[in-house]
Amino acid sequence: MVKSLYLKIVGTFIGVVLVSISFSYILTPFSLEQEEIFKEELSKISIGLAEIVQLVGPEDIPKLMNDFEDVDFDVMITNGEQILYEKKAGTKIEVNQSDLEEIMRHSFQDPVVLVDKQQESARIVGVPVVVMGEEYVLLTRIDYEDEYEDVRQGIFMSLVLVLVVGSLLIFLASTYLVNPIRKLTHAARKIAKGDFSVRVERKPGKNQDEVGELIDSFNHMTAEIEKIDAMRADFVSNVSHEIQSPLTSIKGFTKAIMDDVIPKEHQQEYLTIIYQEIERMSRLSDNLLRIASLDSEHHPYHPTSYRLDEQLRKSVLTTEPQWHKKNITVNLDLEPVEIFADKDLMEQVWLNLLTNAIKYTDNGGTIDVALRISTSRIRVLVKDNGIGIPKEAIGKLFGRFYKVDRSRNRSIDGNGLGLSIVKKILTIHRYSIDVESEEGEGSCFTVKIPINQ
Repeated sequence: MVKSLYLKIVGTFIGVVLVSISFSYILTPFSLEQEEIFKEELSKISIGLAEIVQLVGPEDIPKLMNDFEDVDFDVMITNGEQILYEKKAGTKIEVNQSDLEEIMRHSFQDPVVLVDKQQESARIVGVPVVVMGEEYVLLTRIDYEDEYEDVRQGIFMSLVLVLVVGSLLIFLASTYLVNPIRKLTHAARKIAKGDFSVRVERKPGKNQDEVGELIDSFNHMTAEIEKIDAMRADFVSNVSHEIQSPLTSIKGFTKAIMDDVIPKEHQQEYLTIIYQEIERMSRLSDNLLRIASLDSEHHPYHPTSYRLDEQLRKSVLTTEPQWHKKNITVNLDLEPVEIFADKDLMEQVWLNLLTNAIKYTDNGGTIDVALRISTSRIRVLVKDNGIGIPKEAIGKLFGRFYKVDRSRNRSIDGNGLGLSIVKKILTIHRYSIDVESEEGEGSCFTVKIPINQ
């Protein structure tokens, strides 16, 4: 059985009200001082009757009492020796002579309340009166339990009315509360089926509460999922392209060699090309694994203190075969400094930046590597005088598989993952990187390392 939030809200409200009604009905006798309440009321009734009786003659008393036929109480006017008037609504009023004498000793405004010996829940109120110059006692008897039960029944009916009206209102209010959640559920089912463009509408001026925040969070989440899905599709497309290109070359050249289409004296050249394509695939595989590792929460991160200037000098020496082959001059301007970082990860940053600079610098060009220290941060600059980067491409440089000029992918080796790896490593360290470039003038990559880190 499906239990909706709608039914839970209504059911909870009705349950709470029912429990409240039950407890109220049970606890009413304890919460109200019924004895004091009805003593006061009985006294007021008796005094009121006594005042009227004293204003009329004996012959008018029966007519007067007939006007109170709908009131359930007994009345007796007596002086102990004779009964001037008696009205029986229930049991006969019985009091002894000493009680009558006690009542006569009290003032008109100070009635005496007695417990009926025949019924403990009944009370007899005595008030001294003067009729035709003679002193009498007006006795009024009423069973307050019956009256109190009427009060309880009235309270009970009021609570039932609250239950009915409240249930109707909460029934209507629940629709307002549950409808946005139903929309979210419907939208979530669409997302589960792959429709990431779905959004939940939030009307201006409505849902200015936690539900509204949930709708905003849901819409933000779907927008991010849509971006991730687009990135995933682009990633798959790029990986497929990067793998397919060398595979096509390897397949074609291998087939040509196997079919003896290529002369023996040229086979070594084609085998070299096949080897280079295999190396290219190997680098792509390594970079993909490195990106996946950096994206995971379990990538090893072991920061230590070490000399940054020595690491930069070592990285330049590591890439010497590449820049020496192109007759590139590398200038070093390094200030000695220690940093606290993951040495292996940062070495990948410098190697990627240097390799990139060498790749896009013409033969006989220049690369400057500088380390500058200020009061708040350390700056590492890798500057070249190569082909430069178009302004519109600078903001996309650190995207995965992004290449400034895809038409030159074959002439300039690379798979577009190097700078994205650099960015990821620097983000892990909470460092930043800036790029300045002019087409035909060269590029400058600046890594900023806060001193306090």
